[in-house]
Formats: sequence, structure tokens, C-alpha cells
Amino acid sequence: MPGRAPPPPRRALLRGMAACFLAALPGLSGAQAALPAGGAASLERSIKAAFLYKFLGYAEFPAAAFADGAAPLVIGVTGADDLAADLARIVAGRVVQGRPVAVRTLREQDAPAGVHLLFVGGDDPVRLRHALRAIGAGPTLVVTESQQGLQQGSVINFRIVEERVRFDVSLEAADRNSVKLSSRLLTVANHVHKGAP
Repeated sequence: MPGRAPPPPRRALLRGMAACFLAALPGLSGAQAALPAGGAASLERSIKAAFLYKFLGYAEFPAAAFADGAAPLVIGVTGADDLAADLARIVAGRVVQGRPVAVRTLREQDAPAGVHLLFVGGDDPVRLRHALRAIGAGPTLVVTESQQGLQQGSVINFRIVEERVRFDVSLEAADRNSVKLSSRLLTVANHVHKGAP
């Protein structure tokens, strides 16, 4: 069509999505400034890392999930070493809900014991099933980026919707994993599943 502007590049759309999410969830503006100037994949990875950090502030874990009052909130990452490195830079020196934040890169054979948020990278259903079996019924916020993440048991699943990083939430999985999610987080989700997805 004459006179119609070309669509913005993927990177501009991802930045726009980040700005939207940052505005909706206060306190993430520092993470936006830390986003690298690399390609779209690098930017997408950094946005997801920033989201993982912010998800901790909108999740409530039972007291029994911590060894003591000074124990850190631990984010475990499997299948996404580059994202784990970005996330470690974002959380360095940060405190969420009065607790320091730590990042652990996990290999498939590693047990995710003591992990409060577990991110399972990629779209490997076997890796996800293994991770879910390993955490059992522990109080863990499981986040994925898999086509069938929620159907397999994750609490939050990243999706690319119209070139933007969005996320869906399963309240049933959150209840099963003893994690309470803030209504403020749910209002910015792409879709919230109350029953089985």
C-alpha cells in the first residue's frame, strides 16, 4: 500500500514491549537501561532475564521454603547459560522482599533443591519433565519458554506474541507449587489460566 510505513524491526518491538512491562511493574527501569545493544536474540534473552528477576517480587513463597530469615531467594536456570549470565548481572547486589538474590546455573543432572524460581530454557519437553520431577511438590515458581510449558506443569510460560515477549500464567500450577502470585503480575500477563491450560 502506498504511504504505509514498514513495520518496525523486531528489536524495536521488543524494546517497546519491555517499556510497557517496565511501566506496569515499577522498579524495573534499571533493568531496561542494562539491556545490551546486541541483536534481537540477545535483547529477547535480556528481557526474559529481567522478567525473571521481577517475577520474584510478585511471588510469595511459604516460610518453610527458606532455611532462615536471611536465606537468599535462589533462581535456578537450566538450558540457558547465556540467560543465566545476564540474570546474574541484573541481580548482583539486589534485594527482593528483604532477601538477597542468587542465581545458580543447573545442569540436567543437578537437583534443583533450594531453588525458589526455576527457569527451564528452550523447548525440550524431556528437560522440562525431568526438571518438574526433580522439584516435586516443592514451593517453586517454574518458568518456561516452551510451546507446551503450561500444559506440562510450569507456572509461567514466555511466549512471543506479535514480536513481543509476553507470558501466560497457570494459577493451578502456582497453587500446586505453593506459590502465591500477586494480582498486579496477573494483570500484565498475556493470558491467565485458572484451571488446566
